[in-house]
Amino acid sequence: MALRGHQIRLLSKTAKLHCLLRVNGVNNFSSNTHVGPSAAVEKNPTGKISKASQKDTENYKYFDCVYVGGGIVGLASAYTAMRKFPFLESCVLEKEDKLAAHQSGNNSGVIHAGIYYVPGSLKAKLCVEGLRLAYEYCDANNVPYKKCGKLIVATQPDELPRLANLHERGLKNDVPDLKLIENEEGIREIEPNCRGLKALHSPHTGIVDWAEVSRSYGKNFEKSGGKIFLNHEVTGFRESGMTDDDFPVEISLKSQPYKIRTRYVITCTGLQSDKVAALSGGTPHPKIVPFRGEYLLLKKEKSDLVRGNIYPVPDPKFPFLGVHFTPRMNGDVWLGPNAVLAFKREGYKLFDFSLKEFSEAAAYS
Repeated sequence: MALRGHQIRLLSKTAKLHCLLRVNGVNNFSSNTHVGPSAAVEKNPTGKISKASQKDTENYKYFDCVYVGGGIVGLASAYTAMRKFPFLESCVLEKEDKLAAHQSGNNSGVIHAGIYYVPGSLKAKLCVEGLRLAYEYCDANNVPYKKCGKLIVATQPDELPRLANLHERGLKNDVPDLKLIENEEGIREIEPNCRGLKALHSPHTGIVDWAEVSRSYGKNFEKSGGKIFLNHEVTGFRESGMTDDDFPVEISLKSQPYKIRTRYVITCTGLQSDKVAALSGGTPHPKIVPFRGEYLLLKKEKSDLVRGNIYPVPDPKFPFLGVHFTPRMNGDVWLGPNAVLAFKREGYKLFDFSLKEFSEAAAYS
């Protein structure tokens, strides 16, 4: 893959590349629940009423369901469940002073189409369905996006068999309108400054600010009757052990004068998921080993060299998709990321360091 005449400078913003989701607690929600296209929510069409908040005291707040983690997974889960169970009193607990502070707000911002995953796998099914639902949600909720497309470009002969394999995978996964571009002339019709032997073109791949999508979920959750608490870091879970206790789980919070009692807890804590799992009595394995991704930024006057996402053919020796060009919603174009072992789980600057977290990662790896 080559872009002629591009100029780049170092971009200070970095992104975490490693993601692990844990969902703990009782599964009372249908597996086929999803966010529909409309943001309009009737708060409680069932007529059922929760009495959780009526039990609030100076030392305790009561909720039917608590979601730990204010990233996109926690917020989407909370909003989706609220739409299906509007009579529940629910809240989201986020340890930072804003939503989507970590992985949800530090990434390439791509809406993927499902090309890479093994046909028939859950990842493949969810990615293809997620593409459709993401655009539906953004359209219904006025979240801006760009359907700028994506090229996966083979520049060396030994990459052509892998490109053909990706094409076959994409077709089996029902990636919409996926097309094999057979020559450089066809590539240049899509990306005039790109060179290669062959390429895959996915016209429905897009870009979006996932932090903005997360905030939209949060707003809709609150409009539906949910509550979001920032600066609420969970430090522990305790079960009452009483069979007649309607709110058997007690949640301890850092720097808050009260605790929370709840029926159900769902944790969606990203880079902290192994630690939160251990707090709730689950296994801390697999452990999180964080990597930091660093990007380069094309100069503003050169950003028109790139129209859409341009990716290399993935190298099977590495668990990443490769360094790629990605347009941003603000008009910037990023090149990256690389992948370097982070010295701190949530360290986004080069010299961010936690001896404890680095020692844990080094010992585990």
